[in-house]
Amino acid sequence: MYFSGVSYNNPIMKALFIGGTGTISTAISKRVLEKGWELYLLNRGNRNRELEAAGKAGKLIEIACDIRTEDEAAISGKIKKALADSGTKAFDVVADFIAFTPAHVEKDFKIFSALCKQYFFISSASAYQKPLSSYLITESTPLANPLWQYSRDKIACEDFLMQKYRECGFPVTIVRPSHTYDERSVPLGVHGANGSWQVIKRMLEGKPVIIHGDGTSLWTMTHNSDFARAFTGLMGNIHAIGEAVQITSDESLSWNQIYQAIANALNVELKAVHVSSEFLDEFSGGRYDFRGGLMGDKSNSVVFDNTKLKRLVPGFHARLRFDEGVKLCVAHILKHPELQREDPEFDAWCDKVIAARAKALKMVTDT
Repeated sequence: MYFSGVSYNNPIMKALFIGGTGTISTAISKRVLEKGWELYLLNRGNRNRELEAAGKAGKLIEIACDIRTEDEAAISGKIKKALADSGTKAFDVVADFIAFTPAHVEKDFKIFSALCKQYFFISSASAYQKPLSSYLITESTPLANPLWQYSRDKIACEDFLMQKYRECGFPVTIVRPSHTYDERSVPLGVHGANGSWQVIKRMLEGKPVIIHGDGTSLWTMTHNSDFARAFTGLMGNIHAIGEAVQITSDESLSWNQIYQAIANALNVELKAVHVSSEFLDEFSGGRYDFRGGLMGDKSNSVVFDNTKLKRLVPGFHARLRFDEGVKLCVAHILKHPELQREDPEFDAWCDKVIAARAKALKMVTDT
């Protein structure tokens, strides 16, 4: 085992987050600081300011570093200095929120194998087999996604880390999120490169919006505040070592219900146009990642069995229903113009898809 010389008696958890300011990790970072723990952020420092207010209870230590470009020796030097300054030998938790390929986790293993008591890898529920053999997803559902390289890379990362756990006790915990959202973007099935705003704008202007398939497939949305409560319940949890755990809400919604909830939050009529996922993929010509992100993920019905999470984190349940959460998103986005990133190319593409569908229907009805 790696950590026989490390003391486990420190009452204040010391956590190192690589990244730490994304959709999922911002909420976790804030919760860690609210709990009075010490949070070390290893990143380029571009978005750390919004965590400063949350740092009043805990302690925020920034380590300026780009883990993807700097060499291992330089990174290790910065980390060991931070540990020496805090008077400890290892972090209770290291979580990498920006690891996407085997090369990323292999580098993490080399750097942190003797410097942490628990290492978190953020995988993805999109790694589960497509198509599913059973509608109910548990952590034992096979991992296989032939449609999305992103998911296959996450699977390869999991394989490497679990091999290290079996071979030498590397204390990994694998977390599999599904569709997690925050106040900065409304979660959608079909959108362009600039996120959700253009679809919101179409709704506000009374224009039709595209829903993939017939809109009846089931999906699960999880607000990042709920995700953070579950995640921090796994931090320092000895029962989570060597385990893969999915963190999602228990709420299942059809895509028709999801888009209707968004329209309700905007107080507008939903004008939905249903188009098959395969057609959207072909019509995009590779412009948008519908082969992976849609056909390899969102077009599939998913229902999660979170029994394992609730056993590891007793009392946990997601508190925020989607219709409540999306109202918070819409209100925040409408108040922050910087989040309203227009995408005229995607807007024009939507019009073309809708026109092509109408033309095809006319051809059928005219014959």
